This record gives sequence, C-alpha cells and structure tokens, in this order.
Amino acid sequence: MVAMDLGPKFSLGQVVITANAAQTLPQEDVVNAIRRHTRGDWGELDDHDRQQNQAALKEGTRLLSAYHDRNGQKFWIITEWDREVTTVLLPEDY
Repeated sequence: MVAMDLGPKFSLGQVVITANAAQTLPQEDVVNAIRRHTRGDWGELDDHDRQQNQAALKEGTRLLSAYHDRNGQKFWIITEWDREVTTVLLPEDY
C-alpha cells in the first residue's frame, strides 16, 4: 500500500481573482482548480513547466497552473514567489 499526501504543498497567501475572471468563470470551477493547484496538480502544463513548478516548490519561486472551466475557458492560477498572493486570471488579463 502506498501512502498518498493529498494536502496542500504550499501556502496560497491572499487569494485574489481578476474582475474579468470572476465574471467569466463558474465559482465552483475556480475553487476546484485552486484545490488542485495547492496539491501540486498543475493542470494543463507541458512537462517543462511542470518541472519548473516542482523546482519552484523547493526554491521558493513562482508557481503557475493552467486549467479550463466547464465551458472550455482557459484560466491560470499564479502563486507568487513569496507565497503572499495567489491570483486567478484569464490569459488576456495577464
């Protein structure tokens, strides 16, 4: 039997969402994505970006995840290097 740690891997700090993302994304999809983000499920990233996030967990640099909501809208979750702020945003909000 293998033990699985499904708890948060890092602190989110203050969670904020851009106005555009708040108006566009279903709240439930955002909450589920934030939960995945904190557990190290980076969503729809390529291998290079996944490896960067794994290194960022050890080095204390910025973390990025990418997801799609139930309607196919892409959105990102970014936790800053100091883990004080996590932002939910649409690509066009960047």
